[in-house]
Amino acid sequence: MNSSNSCQGITRRSFLADTGMGFTGLALGALLYRDGHLLADASPSPEDEKWTPPTGLPQSTPRALSVIWIFLCGGVSHLESFDIKPALNQYAGKSIAETPFANVLKTEHNNVLGGNPSHGNRKTLMPLQTGFRRYGECGLVVGDWFRNIGDCADDLAVVRSLWTIHNDHGAQLTWQTGRHPRELEHPTLGAWACYGLGSMNENLPEYVVLGAPTGDCCGGTFTYGASYLGPEHGGVRLNTDPKNPLPFIRPPANAITTEEQTANLGLLGRLNRMAGIDYPDDLQLRARIRSYELAFQMQTSIPETLELEREPEHIRRLYGLDQAGTKSFGEQCLVARRLVERGVRFVQIFHGGGGGGAWDAHSDIKKNHTSLSDQVDVPVAALLKDLKQRGLLNDTLVVFGTEFGRSPGAEGTGRDHHPQGFSAWLAGGGIRGGVQHGATDELGFHAIDNRHYVTDIHATVLHQLGLDSRTLEIPGRKRLEQDHGSVIHGILA
Repeated sequence: MNSSNSCQGITRRSFLADTGMGFTGLALGALLYRDGHLLADASPSPEDEKWTPPTGLPQSTPRALSVIWIFLCGGVSHLESFDIKPALNQYAGKSIAETPFANVLKTEHNNVLGGNPSHGNRKTLMPLQTGFRRYGECGLVVGDWFRNIGDCADDLAVVRSLWTIHNDHGAQLTWQTGRHPRELEHPTLGAWACYGLGSMNENLPEYVVLGAPTGDCCGGTFTYGASYLGPEHGGVRLNTDPKNPLPFIRPPANAITTEEQTANLGLLGRLNRMAGIDYPDDLQLRARIRSYELAFQMQTSIPETLELEREPEHIRRLYGLDQAGTKSFGEQCLVARRLVERGVRFVQIFHGGGGGGAWDAHSDIKKNHTSLSDQVDVPVAALLKDLKQRGLLNDTLVVFGTEFGRSPGAEGTGRDHHPQGFSAWLAGGGIRGGVQHGATDELGFHAIDNRHYVTDIHATVLHQLGLDSRTLEIPGRKRLEQDHGSVIHGILA
């Protein structure tokens, strides 16, 4: 056949397959090609031929099977949550230069991000805006905003020495992908985990997103996307309302019977797979085929998962579903438990999403953090306790984080962005409880001991799942060493 007269994107094999199905097969091939879901044949490069895609099996012995990734949007104050700094009370109203710690702040770490010059170099210290006390046998000091989480202290490994590269809320994207926000097209940690291991439940998405995500200003859909790993590994957003969990998840009433829908989707699946014979490496086609199958399966599995009224009353109360202030986030945490219980690999929960994030307390931090912590403290503690009593905490890794901390220096009645040192904690999934790892200086300004860039959290999560991101790289997508991060061995059981 003369190449100038050939049908672009159609090969002899696909032509025979299509005609074998008659007009319907030809129509499907045309529609998929029109929609851009069929790719022309391409010769693999030598690098492609050497590459082996993930097998879906862990590369080392896993300690965790699932991850619940809780993200508080806007920047939670580390100083008054999990890295309490009493010196702020002692030197409140003084400049940093007037404290005995001024020389500490002149270390090499002071140049990591230049001391936030774009945010006014907040140098007048603000006292703590809440009380604090010790919890558990480990003696973890926790601010009163998180009293219920404090009760779980012996299950937590608090990392107090994190730092990140961005002064503004693009750091929300950095927390999820490890990359600077100017580089949007990079997979999230959830996408990497699912790309490496796949699903444990064919009736549910492998990566589920709950709550309102980061605003478009600060990453938007990229904060739960899969980028070049392919759309089938991206996060699927769910509402916690079983009547409307996902657009189009329920068929129109009386429009079609289950038997008819099964027959229709069966035919569609066979047609799609025939197209897939000719285009085995087309990520968009593969994701589309999977989405047809998964959408049908989710019509029953998703509503059932979200039927929280099936839970005993004492469990609903534990999560705060009987209180207006905690009900919304409590439902998300309870749904997260039900999802990992059913084999979902990665559950990402956003709190305070939209715009820069609700936790961005530039003014009246006491009112802001008091209100927001009241929404999350009870549900998160309930999630930990519930997972533990069911034996699920052994193989479920819970991560509680935010994009950066807040400044020791005052911004009126608030605190500013602070990427030089902040905290996160991990629990379950082979993490050693009752651990306080790393440190900031006495004012909570710089991470100075066992410093960890945010991708060290990523590396640790993947390690507990039995993965190493270096072995997951794909041809043409070389990552920086900092993108991979290093496992935080000091918090592992």
